[in-house]
Amino acid sequence: MTTAPARFAAAHAVLTASHHIGDYLIQRDTDARDKGKHGPEGALACARHCLSYTAGQALALWAADRYLGLGLTRRRATAALLVSAGTHYGIDRCATHWPEDDDHAPLLVRAAHKLGKGGWLQRDPGAPALLDQALHHGCLALAAAVAAGRSSR
Repeated sequence: MTTAPARFAAAHAVLTASHHIGDYLIQRDTDARDKGKHGPEGALACARHCLSYTAGQALALWAADRYLGLGLTRRRATAALLVSAGTHYGIDRCATHWPEDDDHAPLLVRAAHKLGKGGWLQRDPGAPALLDQALHHGCLALAAAVAAGRSSR
């Protein structure tokens, strides 16, 4: 029987590795370019990206569970993937908007500015990508905790 901490560590490693594959190798260039656009075009590009991203994570999580005998339940694995997909969509809709400090910016962007990250986001060209990835990694840890749960099959 695998313990919850071991399931968490394995799920976190798998979700993080598949995150990088989905975000950098699988994501279509047009989706990366368009996912932050306002309106249906941006929403569709982001949804397409999140669909392929989540499919990759699902495959990786299934393979790890099967070959490592993690004992993940379908319910918890599905919930973890929903957490990952939903938060990924919300974060990626902010693409290209991170330096903006106005009422038209996405809610997460406005929150970052209110929390004092505005100067950094406007001054450092690398800041938006770093903040994006920091948020993704925090959410992946949450998703891994959901997947791990307390009980196995």
